[in-house]
Amino acid sequence: MSSPLAAVKKFVADLLLWQCFVVGLAASAGAGAVLDGTQKDVATAVGTVVALIAGSRIARKPRIKAFLSRPGTLWFLFLFNGGTAVAMYFTMDGVKGILAAAMMGLVSLGAAGGLVAGRRKKAEAEAGVIVSGRV
Repeated sequence: MSSPLAAVKKFVADLLLWQCFVVGLAASAGAGAVLDGTQKDVATAVGTVVALIAGSRIARKPRIKAFLSRPGTLWFLFLFNGGTAVAMYFTMDGVKGILAAAMMGLVSLGAAGGLVAGRRKKAEAEAGVIVSGRV
């Protein structure tokens, strides 16, 4: 059993991680409403980096990792992000539209890779059971 102090430390660390993630998203998405010019570009870039780092740390947590590897979640990510990528490509102009569509497409392809890997593991496990059942 862990001590109450360790539980509080873990809670505070998780809370700070989630706050960094949310603040990073807010800065990357909402900087244009408050800032102009170079300040807007810097806030957007820094917010994006903070959100990516915090999000990747959050995704490594066991409960989140288990949720993200479920087939239903992977199908949702694949279809939603793929559809969003197509919509962004046709509705946004210039480099921003192409870049946004490419990033969403990468997320969609990553989810598709997870689906394929999950099927492959399932097929290998079933084949192993069949082979070991015969011997």
